[in-house]
Amino acid sequence: MKFTAFWQNITRNRKNKAKAINTLTDVGPNIVVRSEHTISRQEISEHALKVLYRLKKANYAAYLVGGGVRDLLLGLHPKDFDVATDATPELVRKLFGNCRLIGRRFRLAHVHFGREIIEVATFRAPHEQSADKSNGDGVTKDGMILRDNVYGTLEDDAWRRDFTVNALYYNIYDFSIVDYTNGLKDLENKTIRIIGDANERLQEDPVRMLRAVRFAAKLNFKIEPSLSASIKENIHLLDGVPAARLFEEVLKLFLHGHALSSYEFLKEYDLLKHLFLQTADSLDENGDRFITQALINTDLRIKQKKPVAPAFLYAALLWPAVKQEAAKLKQEDLSLLQVYQMAGQTVLEQQLLQILIPKRFGIPMREIWTMQARLASRKGKRPLKLLPHPRFRASYDFLLLREQSGETQLKELCEWWTEIQKVDEEAQLKMCKKLSSFAKRRKPKKKKTGL
Repeated sequence: MKFTAFWQNITRNRKNKAKAINTLTDVGPNIVVRSEHTISRQEISEHALKVLYRLKKANYAAYLVGGGVRDLLLGLHPKDFDVATDATPELVRKLFGNCRLIGRRFRLAHVHFGREIIEVATFRAPHEQSADKSNGDGVTKDGMILRDNVYGTLEDDAWRRDFTVNALYYNIYDFSIVDYTNGLKDLENKTIRIIGDANERLQEDPVRMLRAVRFAAKLNFKIEPSLSASIKENIHLLDGVPAARLFEEVLKLFLHGHALSSYEFLKEYDLLKHLFLQTADSLDENGDRFITQALINTDLRIKQKKPVAPAFLYAALLWPAVKQEAAKLKQEDLSLLQVYQMAGQTVLEQQLLQILIPKRFGIPMREIWTMQARLASRKGKRPLKLLPHPRFRASYDFLLLREQSGETQLKELCEWWTEIQKVDEEAQLKMCKKLSSFAKRRKPKKKKTGL
């Protein structure tokens, strides 16, 4: 492996140096010079380089940091590149006309280059160093940081980051890698390790539990034992995270090519119920098989660089709950369409109490669910009206997924809808007439009463 050879080379080159250092002495960061690592500027976004070089020209510190450095060292291709500097957000905005300042909890500078955004963060200091509450920092009684704009040094910033593998810095001044937290060693050992006391860091920001799971799933790493224990101990804190923030985290978990692995981690750590309580409560073997197949298909589409609709993903994750709610309603005198309409509405309303789902996703989700009833009803020319429906393709794919995951009595229905899409309008009309004729022949005749 590319990174293994890189790490072995560093270890070999530094053995003699280490002998001369007292191990009880703070020797500062591990500096990996350009000749000893594999990161090339050719692999870094040109826009990220522009930001780094302009900061350097203005005599500010300029480091590529976080996932970009981590992924480059692992031979991956990062989509996002973040920058850390000693310049405040206001100073960064003065340097870049295409810059916007965002955030209250963490004040950040976003430098826009078309669709690409380079996030620039000022070095953070430990939160407790701030004695001036006018900075806008605050902490809840559980230790969660609400606002945090306390600036510090590069070393302060490294120890403030969440995981060791995300606390690696690429210095644009001499192209070295700076490692304060032994993140390089954890990359070698394929370990997600939190920086500092695990309980305290998770209480500061409970979303770190989801981030730990996401990185472990993406990189195929293991979660360090003490962090695993802390996640299980502090899992309840996720219930206090704003619903809008959880929505973004769910998209990151499931829409980046490692959805199935993320789902398995969520179940393993009992995190699923803190995101999708209804799904967790209604999850049986069939429901688990359905979601698993949906996530396998999602990962495959992303690998093939095909689009994945968040509405379809959420519709799949909540389908076991919709089915359970529908089973209760079927006992009443309602049509299948009414059952799915009411069940979908109930499930979505409950889900919104946990995770904010924008209407642009919530409406298509409900349409996908109710279309399952419409697809099952093929009377007369109804199918011909459904084919041009804007949600037909997603609903048809959802139907196929249900059959693929083992739902019974759907094979003929799926084959029929597959066939009708292949033929011309005349043939489609014949298929509908044939189906109607067959239905009439099967319909029992009413007995004459003589009236």
